[in-house]
Amino acid sequence: MPDSHFNASGSPARFARRARTLAFALAAMASAASSFAAQGNAAPLAAERAYGALETVATFDGPMPTGVTVTETGRIFVNFPRWGDDVPFTVGELRDGKVVPYPDAAVNRADDRHPADHFLSVQSVVADGQGRVWVLDTAAPNFSSPVEGGAKLVAIDLKTNRIVKTVVFPANVMRAQTYVDDVRFDFRLGRAGVAYVTDSSLSGVGGIIVIDLDTGSAMRRLTGDPSTSADTSFVPVVEGDALMQRDAKGNTKPFVVASDGIALSPDGKTLYYCPLSSRHLYAVPTALLRDASVSEPQLAAAVKDLGEKGASDGLESDANGAVYAGDYEHDSIRRLAPHGGWTTIVHDPRVLWPDTLSVGPDGYLYFTANQLHRQPGFHGGKDLRRKPYALFRVRIDAPPAPTR
Repeated sequence: MPDSHFNASGSPARFARRARTLAFALAAMASAASSFAAQGNAAPLAAERAYGALETVATFDGPMPTGVTVTETGRIFVNFPRWGDDVPFTVGELRDGKVVPYPDAAVNRADDRHPADHFLSVQSVVADGQGRVWVLDTAAPNFSSPVEGGAKLVAIDLKTNRIVKTVVFPANVMRAQTYVDDVRFDFRLGRAGVAYVTDSSLSGVGGIIVIDLDTGSAMRRLTGDPSTSADTSFVPVVEGDALMQRDAKGNTKPFVVASDGIALSPDGKTLYYCPLSSRHLYAVPTALLRDASVSEPQLAAAVKDLGEKGASDGLESDANGAVYAGDYEHDSIRRLAPHGGWTTIVHDPRVLWPDTLSVGPDGYLYFTANQLHRQPGFHGGKDLRRKPYALFRVRIDAPPAPTR
């Protein structure tokens, strides 16, 4: 007699049908899994995206560049500091796709016997919008102590291509580890204008140097202030690695660079600056900066911390009041709107250490990318830089900030 329970829960025929259904389901699942796996192998995985209409202006197969400037007529100048590369000339002009010594080869030959008359190691070049390009000579090759009488600002007339003015930094603003890094000009002041210069000393203690371009007199301001000094707690991460000085034995020490980037507001009333070893942007009223009767504590109290912007080497401003900053940890260029708020305008893996920025008359922001973080001093003596270095530009649709 058949088992009534077996009859109630399922006959052999029903069991067979269930088995066939289960087999079909398993086969369908296997087919779907196979199809899913095939699609997964074929489709690209998500990756960090690049954005910003980045254009390559020039590449450099020789020494690494730092500074770039674009004149009101579109001429482009670059400089190559003497940091250990073979540097036949430390200031050059881009002509027909090549870099040629500027204003000539003779001035570019380092000569410690006549330091005021030769370019020793130039860190920055800046077109002033008044028919001149200014050369900022650190006189500190390989970050040595500055050669006495060699740290200077040199103005070259763009029509004659001749030196028309040399301002040697007086001894009262120079220290054993001073490294004059970048400069901005305001010709609305005094008889010949004023220059603001950052001291990015590798001691970590920075400052701002204010120079009267008529008399050559100068004073240091905010020396050792937290806003001009390296943030000792800051350890940048570039290309996934902590950026520290490393010798061949594996010993490390922090990479500390003081006030470096600098930019001037279009009305000349606000100076923006930042230590390289920091992610913060600072601002100070220029009227107080120039006034010797304003004490250092009073001046320090007037400094504004504008918050984090990313870690930057160079800064720049435009005529509309925007401030631009490189972000060397993220291969990016960032922009601070006139009324606040940062946006990233370029992010690209080719932007390996954005250094100096310059707004051209064509509505583009120009900047160098020089792989500074790949130098031997950060990698146990191994040079990881891969030539060529690059000069890029990105459209910003804004003219340069005026200097007069």
